[in-house]
Order: sequence, then structure tokens, then C-alpha cells
Amino acid sequence: MVERVQPGDAVHPGKPVTVNRYGAGARLNHWITATSLILLALSGLALFTPSLYFLTALFGGGQNTRAFHPWIGVVLFLSFFIFFFQLWKANLPEKVDIVWLSRIRDVIGGREERLPELGKYNAGQKFIFWAMTGLILLLIVSGVAIWEAYFAAYVSIPMRRVAVLAHSVAAVLIICVFILHVYAAFWTRGTLRAMTRGTVTGGWAWRHHRKWLRDLAGQRKTGPAE
Repeated sequence: MVERVQPGDAVHPGKPVTVNRYGAGARLNHWITATSLILLALSGLALFTPSLYFLTALFGGGQNTRAFHPWIGVVLFLSFFIFFFQLWKANLPEKVDIVWLSRIRDVIGGREERLPELGKYNAGQKFIFWAMTGLILLLIVSGVAIWEAYFAAYVSIPMRRVAVLAHSVAAVLIICVFILHVYAAFWTRGTLRAMTRGTVTGGWAWRHHRKWLRDLAGQRKTGPAE
């Protein structure tokens, strides 16, 4: 069952009305995950092709880049899956997601009045969440397989070759998903505020996630007036 209302979600009456969307812990995990992913992309691209080797200067040279990259991957894995266990129930698919996707032209055109009422996340956000989940799992598994400093004795050379290919493909895909995520955050005005201040305006919640706002009001999850 989809969990549209999560601990910490609350409506604060006032002028304007504000709605708690993410607590401090969730925001911290989000930014650690985002920072780790950027560092991994830069260091990974530096190791991937000689034409981008100059990026190793950001990490103090090639040896440091090779040493730091897998450990940053461990940080990414841990931070994202703390985030995952907080949010997975709210990201389960619903029938309304199919309707939302069928009206993608209205989404792109900003015609919110033609869209169904949504819970805390729309189908696009759910896609990014589950794509990140699968790709990070693939990256950590394949990354461990090619981490020669610790696991060379446990992985055969043919398996390592497959792992290198899987790791590279997953890395390219997750960079694409990350770019899509950043673009969507800036394209939908007010979204970035949720991950900086932890709140959104009542108008934003009503326009983009009306079902979530109704559930909050129905459960009387309100905070003190501001």
C-alpha cells in the first residue's frame, strides 16, 4: 500500500500556508547522495577515458582518484539507502501514475488542471527513485567485483570484465537519470525549496500533489501557525 503521508509531513496554517515535505535528516541524506554522485561521476569519467584524465587533478592526481572513487561509492550506497528506506512506500506505483503518464503533454505544457490528483510523488519522480535504486545496486555490486585492492582474490578475470562493462553502462545511465532529476527540479518551480528549506507552499502542494495535501488535512497533521 502506498504511504502518501510520512512522519514529519504537516500543514502549517498562516499567510502563506506552508507544508513540511522533508525533515532535516532526509535533506541531509539527499545532499550527501547528490554530492557523492557528482564526485563519482567526475572521478569515474577521469578513469574511464584518457581524454578526461585531467579531471584527476580535482582529487589530487590519478592515484588518489583511483583510491577515493570506490570509497565515495560506499558513501553513496549508504546515504541513498538510508533515504530509500524512508521513502520507498511513498514511491510504490499506483493506477493514477498511468493516467499521469498518458497526459504527459499536459505535464510538459503546465496544464495542471487536466491532471489527476496526486500523492506525494508523481510517476516521473517515482521513475527517478526506482531507477536510482536499481542503478546504485548495480554500481555497488559491480564496483565491489572490480575493487582489486580488497576483492581481487574472490573474482575471476572473466567475471571482472563483465563487471567493468556493467559498471560503465550503469554509470552512464545514472548520470543521465541524475541530469533528468536536476532538470525537473529546476523546471518545476518551488521544488528545489523542498530540499533546501524542507517546506513547500500550500499553493505548490495544491497544484502539484493535491491528494497528498488532502490526506494531510484529513489526518489533521497540522503544525502551529507561523
